[in-house]
Amino acid sequence: MIIVAAVLVLFGPDKLPEVAHKLGSSWRALKRLQERVEAEVRDAIPDLPSTGDIARIARSPVNLLNSLADRVDAKEGTEESSTEDVPTHTIDPYEIPSDYQVPTPRPDSAALPPDPSLN
Repeated sequence: MIIVAAVLVLFGPDKLPEVAHKLGSSWRALKRLQERVEAEVRDAIPDLPSTGDIARIARSPVNLLNSLADRVDAKEGTEESSTEDVPTHTIDPYEIPSDYQVPTPRPDSAALPPDPSLN
């Protein structure tokens, strides 16, 4: 109501229909432009998801990631059934390699003053 009152005071009752007509025609022109661009893009990229799907993806990217993960899991499930006899080696991220050597501290490290940003 406040916005309508402000527009009415700003333009006056005489110019309000003219302004509304210009706004409406501008909005229609913008929608036509959007439809034209979308049609050209769809012609160039036919596999593009629908506009509604793209909007849904933009609103909730986590759902997109979940659906992509489900697709990958399903794909891996079909591949595993065909390659069951192939041995796989799992890597333990906490396993220390046998050739690992503990680094020795530099001799001059005791001479360095303590870092004040660590306080």
